Amino acid sequence: MSLFLIKRFITLIATLLGASIVVFGVLEILPGNAAQMLMGPDAAPEAVQALAIKLGLNHPALERYWHWITGLLVGDLGQSYAYSTPVLDLIRERLSLTVPLALLAMAFTTVLALLVGVTAAARHNKLGDVGLMSLTQVGIAIPNFWFAILLILLFSVKLQWFSAGGFDGWGDGVFQGLKSLLLPALSLAVVQAAILARFTRSAVLEVMREDFVRTARAKGVSQRAALWTHVLRNALIPVVTVMGMQFSELLAGTIVVENVFYLPGLGRLIFQAIGNRDLIVVRNCVMFLAAMVVIVNFVVDILYAVIDPRIKASDI
Repeated sequence: MSLFLIKRFITLIATLLGASIVVFGVLEILPGNAAQMLMGPDAAPEAVQALAIKLGLNHPALERYWHWITGLLVGDLGQSYAYSTPVLDLIRERLSLTVPLALLAMAFTTVLALLVGVTAAARHNKLGDVGLMSLTQVGIAIPNFWFAILLILLFSVKLQWFSAGGFDGWGDGVFQGLKSLLLPALSLAVVQAAILARFTRSAVLEVMREDFVRTARAKGVSQRAALWTHVLRNALIPVVTVMGMQFSELLAGTIVVENVFYLPGLGRLIFQAIGNRDLIVVRNCVMFLAAMVVIVNFVVDILYAVIDPRIKASDI
């Protein structure tokens, strides 16, 4: 078990390092000048040069990369060009919305997917199975932003149960905050739930064919009990893999949904930073999302060891 975790941790560090090189390198080769964008097209060349020096853009790329990496290690992400605010403060402020939004969407995704996937598997090749899988196919085909607009038209414009957008913060209470995030979370969850439900159904069907399930049924265990206690646990390994990737996708997917609902989260910050060519904000936000993907995959590997005892025994 310890050797397994050490190998995965080394992979985690190496992947984060490689991701940092890619993120920095891609932003470095983008055309244009950040100082020129901030000063405007009519700015004097001397003023643009002075701002470039102030921002450190005159230093070699390797030196700026080293300065950025060492800053990340101590929590110094630099100063935003456009906001004149520490980038860490901007990210921390926006994460107070984006993380709850992604967690709420992941909760909806998990509950819906497990219910639909297990129910469809229990009714394999019957009308219920065909109907549920048809719904998941529709769910996969629906773009998040289009479904978000439909939710706004129905629940905000017609029924007026929810606000059409905006977020007043958590000062009015957790309930009001979650209510503001309910529609965005549903619009994020619908596609991911449809995908995860199909994976769940396939995994459950595969496990249902195993000998130990037939033995449990022969001993008098009901189909419902066999599904939810014996089959689902063994089917969770591929499902957990997809769930880990989906949580990362939900964090990245907030860029579109937060703009549709006008939510001041991390996704909207990235969108605004791209428009302002605030490269230091874009770089750190993209690196944060990349780190989240890698860390979530690391957590998934640990969950493997918890769910599957064979990993503990083999220690690979």
